[in-house]
Amino acid sequence: MKRELDEEKYKEYVQNKIPKPNYIKNSIWAFFVGGIICTFAQFVLNMFKNIGLDKKEANTATVIVMVFLGAFLTGLGVYDKIGKRAGAGSIVPITGFANSIVSPAMEFKREGYVFGVGAKMFSLAGPVLVYGFSSSVIIGLLYFFLKK
Repeated sequence: MKRELDEEKYKEYVQNKIPKPNYIKNSIWAFFVGGIICTFAQFVLNMFKNIGLDKKEANTATVIVMVFLGAFLTGLGVYDKIGKRAGAGSIVPITGFANSIVSPAMEFKREGYVFGVGAKMFSLAGPVLVYGFSSSVIIGLLYFFLKK
């Protein structure tokens, strides 16, 4: 009986200490920061189109620039600060993908470039990449064989 009371008191204590998130404020920040990232990407895309690249080349160049910027800002420690404020607004764009690859690598940098950075780089994004590659191969094979 005493144990049940202790558990109830503990649950009540924990509920009182858990910070209550402000969903509206968080959503606004996510929308604002994600919008800024996407607007910047659109600016880069328009810039590449204006210098003469066709649509496919401009799209590829824009993705490369955005992934580079996400990785670079993660390396400088800036992207983590943006992520703390923006939440999903910084994770959803492709820059969030770069962040998910570089962050574990930066965390294990002190263990060396081979066993630290190289081994841990894909620890978070690795399963996502494997699933994406595997499913694309399966879909491609199904499309190839069912097309005929």
